[in-house]
Amino acid sequence: MRIGLYPGTFDPITLGHIDIIRRASALVDKLVIGVAINRDKGPLFSLEERVTMIEAECAKLSEQTGTEIVVHPFENLLIDCAHDVGAQIIVRGLRAVADFEYEYQMVGMNRVLDSSVETVFLMAEARHQAIASKLVKEIARLDGDVSKFVTPLVFDELRKRLGKI
Repeated sequence: MRIGLYPGTFDPITLGHIDIIRRASALVDKLVIGVAINRDKGPLFSLEERVTMIEAECAKLSEQTGTEIVVHPFENLLIDCAHDVGAQIIVRGLRAVADFEYEYQMVGMNRVLDSSVETVFLMAEARHQAIASKLVKEIARLDGDVSKFVTPLVFDELRKRLGKI
């Protein structure tokens, strides 16, 4: 069984993330969405809230693709998380050249830690390349319309969290 791990903070999950999840589902039998507990980033949503939103969105994708998709919070090294879930593949989404430079360094370090785990890069579709969770939160905080960047569920959760409803 081919198991892939798609890690991130997903604060919040965007249409760009969902695009990568859908496309990664075609490459593996089981896709684990690794939700990073990164306290340094100061997430807008708690871990539990992020996991709930991701599970809701991924349930639909799992039905559509026929791929098992599970959500797994983690706070250890990415390569250790890959071991924990039995992943042979780490999936990373790329939006721009700046993403590649960072990801290239990460792949190098992960290969030193365990060369048996491969990293696969998926380029974001053109219509999703500008979407970043950080920008979505900033736009939402300033009363901008983020409905083009997130699902209706996430849009509602953002508005509730920011007191816009």
